[in-house]
Amino acid sequence: MSTTTTLVQTQQELIDEFAMFSDWQDRYEHLIELGKDLPLIAPEHKTDDNLVRGCQSRVWLHAAPQNGLLHFTADSDAMITKGIVALLVRVFNDRTPQEILGASTEFIDTIGLRAHLSPNRANGLSAMIDQMKRYALAFSSKS
Repeated sequence: MSTTTTLVQTQQELIDEFAMFSDWQDRYEHLIELGKDLPLIAPEHKTDDNLVRGCQSRVWLHAAPQNGLLHFTADSDAMITKGIVALLVRVFNDRTPQEILGASTEFIDTIGLRAHLSPNRANGLSAMIDQMKRYALAFSSKS
């Protein structure tokens, strides 16, 4: 394996990052900052086919295989939601389909994110994870 961080290491980095903030206002601001750093989805991929179903906000998620890894790009029309998808892209981007399918998403509960989201946003978070795993499943069956 190269010097890239593993999926578990990336999750731990996020846990450590969020632990630096004492209250949820600061954590939300960090989430919004993550969203601002999200590599934007190409305009041609901002289609209805790439909309995540089950999200209150509009979230576009695109996946493309690159050298046996899945490369994700995303965008959202809501700042917090864009931060959430940026968090997921950071964890799942450029991983093998098997890594994505086998990954635990416990880090989301560890940082307290799910507990601090409205029910609609929590459903959207689950929908984004499900969509990423569906892409992984589709690409793993092709390879």
